[in-house]
Amino acid sequence: MRIHCKIVALAVCLGVFLLLYFFGGNAADEPPPLRRVEEKDHKLPSFPATSGLGKIALKPSDPPKQIRPVRKEGYRGGNASAKLRQKSEAGVKDLRAKDIMHLAVVACGNRLEETLTMVKSALLFSIKKIKFHIFAEEELTKLFEKELNHWPQALSSKLQYTLYPITFSVGNAEEWKKLFKPCAAQRLFLPVILKDVDSLLYVDTDVLFLRPMDDIWKFLKSFNSTQLAAMAPEHEIPKIGWYSRFARHPFYGVTGVNSGVMLMNLTRIRSTLFKNSMIVGGLSWEDLLHPLYQKYKNHITWGDQDLLNIIFHYNPECLYTFPCQWNYRPDHCMYGSNCKGAEEEGVSILHGNRGVYHDDKQPAFKVVYDSIRDYPVGENFLQSLFSPLQTKFLDTVNTLCGRVPQVFLKQIEKTMKAAFEQKVIRHARPLHRQRR
Repeated sequence: MRIHCKIVALAVCLGVFLLLYFFGGNAADEPPPLRRVEEKDHKLPSFPATSGLGKIALKPSDPPKQIRPVRKEGYRGGNASAKLRQKSEAGVKDLRAKDIMHLAVVACGNRLEETLTMVKSALLFSIKKIKFHIFAEEELTKLFEKELNHWPQALSSKLQYTLYPITFSVGNAEEWKKLFKPCAAQRLFLPVILKDVDSLLYVDTDVLFLRPMDDIWKFLKSFNSTQLAAMAPEHEIPKIGWYSRFARHPFYGVTGVNSGVMLMNLTRIRSTLFKNSMIVGGLSWEDLLHPLYQKYKNHITWGDQDLLNIIFHYNPECLYTFPCQWNYRPDHCMYGSNCKGAEEEGVSILHGNRGVYHDDKQPAFKVVYDSIRDYPVGENFLQSLFSPLQTKFLDTVNTLCGRVPQVFLKQIEKTMKAAFEQKVIRHARPLHRQRR
């Protein structure tokens, strides 16, 4: 009995020991319980796009999510499209830079108003933008800045300008300055000073544009391989021409040329050796000016214009001559109408030399100047500029130049009608679009 009890007790202890060993070992190997995450607290981790991680699988019930790039201002597509567009825009800017026209003027003394009126006339009708190179005395520089910086947007949107001091790279500056009209000789040094400019139109301060400057700019494409400048003849009829009757120095052609409107390919001028009566081998433009002046200074009357006539007398192949309507002066009408081009097409560029804008000697010139100077920018061309001009012209029909009003009015009327069509008719939306 005792033996039986001992056996039973031993079996019970062994069983208890085995149970403890079994459950104790499994409990030690079991990982800690997982923390329960509520769905409302669950967030998918975010990784950089270049992290190299695989796609995050979504539950079948979840709709596919589309990840869109954050668009910056001006975004129009992928990186490749943006780069192509940037290159395209850069190319367009380069083309626009090449399309800018360059115009130079020299202003000294009391020529502020005249110069501003000239600039205004150029901007009113031009199509392309114009870069103005204004050479002026120090006391005029601030006045130009004050006026030009306050012009209305209709003009300033096409206006770029740089102001330069009066400078002469060779010879005596004071002597050059007093050569003819104050500072007029500055034009001779434009190829030397404006080294980054390829082509340029130079005009006197008393010039008015009656049609787009773009049209005279096109003459640059008419140059042949040797031509590097363009001017109009001084006269159409040799027997009344100044050079053919009075000049004591060589001059271009039969009647000479007038330098009040001068179109120049500066690149060609800088790279050409000019024939002359001093050195057989030829001289560059910069090296030619001072010795030429020293040789002829006692024989010239019209200063820098005479020097240009001498240069192109010895280098006629370098000059292109454009018709008289591109440099129309009192000489073309005060002795009778002698510019056929103006009679047929009208005046393209009016040149009021002899001070005719400011006296009553040639009122036909003065009424054109006054009308453009007083025109309120932004107003209707035909109503606020052309109609008043026509009315004023009625008072000039008994004068030498006023008796051919069509010469003065034909081109400006045509130009203003074209400008009206460009700004109003072509930009008007079709009626069927307006009704939508």
